[in-house]
Amino acid sequence: MTFEEQSITSIISALKFSADKHRNQRRKDSMASPYINHPIEVAEILWNIGKVRDVNTIVAAILHDTVEDTETSPEEVKALFGKEIKDLVMEVTDDKSLPKQERKQLQIEHAPHKSISAKQIKISDKICNVTDITNHPPDNWTLQRKIDYLHWAEKVVEGLRGSNQDLETMFDEALKKGQDKYQAESIHNGSSETL
Repeated sequence: MTFEEQSITSIISALKFSADKHRNQRRKDSMASPYINHPIEVAEILWNIGKVRDVNTIVAAILHDTVEDTETSPEEVKALFGKEIKDLVMEVTDDKSLPKQERKQLQIEHAPHKSISAKQIKISDKICNVTDITNHPPDNWTLQRKIDYLHWAEKVVEGLRGSNQDLETMFDEALKKGQDKYQAESIHNGSSETL
């Protein structure tokens, strides 16, 4: 098998694995999108916008939520995809045993210390999430919660900078779009929420 064939095989295997693991899950967005759309979009942004050509990074992006959000063990990822991909997946995985606010704070604190590949996956993930919060936010989220999410995502990405200028630019554009939308909404509602 050529290197190219091995690469395509790894990507297709990761897509199948991730689709199976996320098969009963939906995103929190207002359209309740199939969850698998998210890791595919993260990988697609890495490839098309970030020009990331490292196959392990693309495969890890496709798998990035499997350990955190499904009944997948790190050992399962390692057995099927190897130690390097398992390590990358774990590098972008939150410890769900911790309270949510602590997990969010740790993302900010750990961001500068991640590998380049993990930083790129995290930026791409945040691009997707900020875009979803802006265009199709969860129906039950208040204006303040949406604004708070944008603030938090900006802090996380601040620690990821220097890893991929094209991804960082796309994040900045997505963030500004969200900030502008919710600033206008805040003014329209006569609200005290601030960006």
